[in-house]
Amino acid sequence: MIHVKKAFVIGHPIKHSRSPLIHGTWLAEHGIDGSYEAIDVAPEDLPAFVERLRQGEFVGGNVTIPHKEAVFALCDSVDPLARTIGAANTLVRQPDGRIHGFNTDYMGFLGNLDQNAAGWAQGLERAIVFGAGGAARAILVALREQGVPEIVLLNRTPEKAAALATEISGPFVPGALSDYARYAPGAGLVVNTTSIGMHDTRFEDLDLTLLPRTALVTDIVYVPLVTPLLADARALGLRTVDGLGMLLHQAVPGFAAWFGVRPVVTPALRARIEATL
Repeated sequence: MIHVKKAFVIGHPIKHSRSPLIHGTWLAEHGIDGSYEAIDVAPEDLPAFVERLRQGEFVGGNVTIPHKEAVFALCDSVDPLARTIGAANTLVRQPDGRIHGFNTDYMGFLGNLDQNAAGWAQGLERAIVFGAGGAARAILVALREQGVPEIVLLNRTPEKAAALATEISGPFVPGALSDYARYAPGAGLVVNTTSIGMHDTRFEDLDLTLLPRTALVTDIVYVPLVTPLLADARALGLRTVDGLGMLLHQAVPGFAAWFGVRPVVTPALRARIEATL
């Protein structure tokens, strides 16, 4: 069977991706004659793959590690948000073959918190973000656009945090992970954008009792679903939001752009993806 519309997710490696299951569920739900597949593309093969998109083999697709920054330079146009973030994770082929890139991590992060911690931004005076990599960029911009007055950016290498804060510009206060205790008492939100939490890793010497009792702790890692950071926060009675919702919500705008239908993130979809973790 030849599908009318074909979309993809590319990365290296990519086998672990849950995106085909998410989009496949929506394609079936809406009765759309389309497909969405995971394709392993090595960094040196990225320009050639983008050319396949340009030639019309696909209507568009998602981009994940390690291509988000590199693909940015291969786009013919990018939306202002993606330009600010400096990375694109969603590509759409225009009718004339031009490639438009945008970033849905921003929307995924906000959509996840809005759905699972309604009102989280009300009265929020300070947020702490761990990490200064690619994922941190989208989240810093999201928090800035939400009007959070102070966003503390802590990284193992403080110089990298300082460079990122300067590059994006906003109410950012860069520092080292060891500065956490200084900022925790006034923080209403803590966000982990690093890979700490995967493969049995955990933050050392992170005293969550220093946070206000009303603080919200969220992690973009979703394997495991409950990271050590989230488990520790729950044990103290703090509110938590796991990272799976961000994955689900960031998928919505791309699907809408490629297939013409805006899907909904339902409890049933979440349960289906959660069962594979």
